[in-house]
Amino acid sequence: MKKFEISTDSTCDFYAEEYKKYDIHVGKLTYTIEENNDLNEYLDDFKCYDEYVEYYNRLRKGGVAKTAILNLQAHIDLFTEMAEKGIKTALHITQSVGLSPTIDNANKAIQIVKEKYPDINYVAVESRTTTIGEGLIVKMAIKMRDSGKTLAEAVKFIEENKCKMQHFIVVDDLMYLKRGGRVSGVKAAMGTLLKLKPIIQFTNEGKLEIVRKEMGVKKAYRSIVEEAKKFTEHKDSPGFVIVHTDNLEGAKELQALILEQLGKEAEIRIMGPIVGAHVGPNAVAFGFLSNELRPY
Repeated sequence: MKKFEISTDSTCDFYAEEYKKYDIHVGKLTYTIEENNDLNEYLDDFKCYDEYVEYYNRLRKGGVAKTAILNLQAHIDLFTEMAEKGIKTALHITQSVGLSPTIDNANKAIQIVKEKYPDINYVAVESRTTTIGEGLIVKMAIKMRDSGKTLAEAVKFIEENKCKMQHFIVVDDLMYLKRGGRVSGVKAAMGTLLKLKPIIQFTNEGKLEIVRKEMGVKKAYRSIVEEAKKFTEHKDSPGFVIVHTDNLEGAKELQALILEQLGKEAEIRIMGPIVGAHVGPNAVAFGFLSNELRPY
């Protein structure tokens, strides 16, 4: 018997059918794309693979995507809907506090909804990660829920292990990081000219940082696989997951390298539009839960 339910935000990058499959509730973020001086807002709600590909092709053609956090009202609406369904106990998992103050909106919303539904016990935790890392944490919470663990046990596990979620991200074009303020315009232009591929990892504060740059994508892939050898996989890890921003060829190349060097088959997924807007098309990354804390 389940002792709690689970909700999250769409930056966990589950596919549309997975929310229903895993029986979780989701608050969906929005993003805008400016194309030819025309600005339109969209919901993070892709239904099929082709929609992801179309999105990244729009960015390649010059579309500029901007994102917004899941605001207070969206959280209120999500938790109210859950409470109206009779859900008394729930764990809500948000993207990293190092990327946005989403956790603050979640906590405020819980208190507001409790005024009308005082018997609910909803707890929000931030994941110190996003995209596939956040998704892996949600999957671990699902496993705990389905095995009869309590809400307190799930919260304790996440808090103790979230900074052990390792990420290795290879970005194709520094100009997308430049728009997000991660690198200067001069560094972005020089890096693009020299074909430098930045490698990004999450810090223990949940921030994305460029840790080094490699000359060419093949060297970058080998570099992150070598770094992954420093860690041992946690017994409760859902496995290795590769995510890409419409670069299936690169994802398969990294998958083969991981299998060769680490002896582990990695699942391949495509990244959603929210984080994808910041790393740009052709990025490839992988992540897993380790026994060791992040090094940064």
